[in-house]
Amino acid sequence: MRKNLLTRSIAVLSGVAMLTALAACGDNTAPTGDNTSNSNTSSAEAISGEFKGAGASSQQAAVEAWVAGFQGTNPDAKIGYNPSGSGAGVSTFLTGATAWAGSDASLSADQIEQSKSVCASGTAFDIPVYISPIAVVFNLKGVSDEGKHVNMDGETIAKIFDGKITTWNDPAIQDQNPDLELPATPITVVHRSDKSGTTQNFVSYFIDTVPDAWPYELSENWPNEVGQGAKGTSGVISTVQQADGTIGYADFSQVGDLGTVAVKVGEEYVEISAEAGSKVIDDSELDSSAEGENRVVVKLNHNTSAEGAYPIVLVSYDIACPAYKDADTAKFVKSWLTYVVSEEGQQTASQNAGSAPLPDSLRETVMQSIDAIETE
Repeated sequence: MRKNLLTRSIAVLSGVAMLTALAACGDNTAPTGDNTSNSNTSSAEAISGEFKGAGASSQQAAVEAWVAGFQGTNPDAKIGYNPSGSGAGVSTFLTGATAWAGSDASLSADQIEQSKSVCASGTAFDIPVYISPIAVVFNLKGVSDEGKHVNMDGETIAKIFDGKITTWNDPAIQDQNPDLELPATPITVVHRSDKSGTTQNFVSYFIDTVPDAWPYELSENWPNEVGQGAKGTSGVISTVQQADGTIGYADFSQVGDLGTVAVKVGEEYVEISAEAGSKVIDDSELDSSAEGENRVVVKLNHNTSAEGAYPIVLVSYDIACPAYKDADTAKFVKSWLTYVVSEEGQQTASQNAGSAPLPDSLRETVMQSIDAIETE
């Protein structure tokens, strides 16, 4: 039986690596090491200075809300965030240009090794800070504009994105939607053109559940020439909105009025929601093979059979150092991450970005990694 993530996370040092905010240098102080802290408490010394972060575009709405919340108790902190994409954000962090990075993919062995030159000691760690379903979005006249979902199993979705299913009334789609009259409109696939953790999370669902229908290796880069590329989450959404028959994938927070695919799990089709996405996290484990101190990496159970679970989920991480060459930057990062993963910070993200809050026990594990950041 698969162990519940909530019971396993206590034993693993964790890190919340999903909050993306441009943090270059700063002048702040660390919060207290209280694991039950819900926000930057008034008793903590206020943070001031300019800080930069970069990375996952999926986190953009959440980061904007986090910045506003953090500045409520730290009005002199100036925080900028560049939603340049997970790959670009991590690369920027590894040059020392930002205080932290947001990434929809956990660190690779090479990236951990490279971080030795950036961190004052030790190596960078990643912690989950943002949990959100990945929506399969579409724009189809007479369907999406009527507020209707389309049912699809994993094999059908994979074949669409590999160019094997090319019209909306293909029997593979129509048979799963007997109550819909689907048109013969050509399908236009829209995928990320940039290196993207969202892409990696999306295709990992195919690799784990329908490997025979997806003949490509796991990567942050889109693997085929099907359809057209667009930069960033906002680019995919904008491109899908522009033409009839388009289909793409994007973080749930930016779906807007587009149609979404209900994905087959067991014998039911599950519509996307934050609650449905959180059920997959509860039915997943932490990755015990993740090397490096303070890392917390979720091993998603894409083959979940949990009732009401939506299986295509994004776990976005924030990446930070356990020690910084600049003491003020260390104090800022520790204070910032404490707020991001706090109950208040997670509720703020949920309200503004539609994400699923971190489970309490996972938050406790993540706080162990944050508390380990040296500020003296």
